[in-house]
Amino acid sequence: MSGHDEPEWSVTFGRNHRSRCSGIPTIHWKPAIRWVVDRIQVLNEIRFDTIRRNEVASKIPASSARSAMKNGTLKGLVNYVDEDRQQRAAYILKDVAYIIEAHIELTDKAEEGDSIGKHLDIFNRRARKGQCFQIPCPGVREFPACFSLLEDDAPLCEPHSSLMKVKDLGWMLHDIDFKNAMTPHFFRASMKDGWIDVPPLPFVERPA
Repeated sequence: MSGHDEPEWSVTFGRNHRSRCSGIPTIHWKPAIRWVVDRIQVLNEIRFDTIRRNEVASKIPASSARSAMKNGTLKGLVNYVDEDRQQRAAYILKDVAYIIEAHIELTDKAEEGDSIGKHLDIFNRRARKGQCFQIPCPGVREFPACFSLLEDDAPLCEPHSSLMKVKDLGWMLHDIDFKNAMTPHFFRASMKDGWIDVPPLPFVERPA
């Protein structure tokens, strides 16, 4: 599932967007590298479903948590889930399958022993074994994803016939610049024969 969370209603995008592909680092990531998504291929027919989920209506304010840490007491720092539970509807994608093409770039935290080839070898080895630090979730955590490495000699995957066309997807979330007041960035996306090309992030300095 991939979606916007509103108080009573969660609505998914019609396909996986770039910011939801950040599950790749759960397979391998170090401060020395960043993952850059280049293309996303939608394989299955785009279908939706509606479900209802039990969720907590409110959360403990961060100011209350800071106050409790400062005063050394948990008094008032409580949220009774049974009394604060409510049902919310969600409009979700159903039976999704994607191919994600991405590459590694070195960051300014890379050391002498770091190289793109080294980290790519680690990623490939872990992906072949199905290893990850945590289960990737291309959306909300209630909907974990299964993954496998697509080898160079693997047969090409054909998308569903309904995707074999050019479609304007409108504005999609590109990513959030957390260093700049959590500024969201969007890009105008289009899908051709199931493929979505993802432009470089505007706020990330590219390696020389």
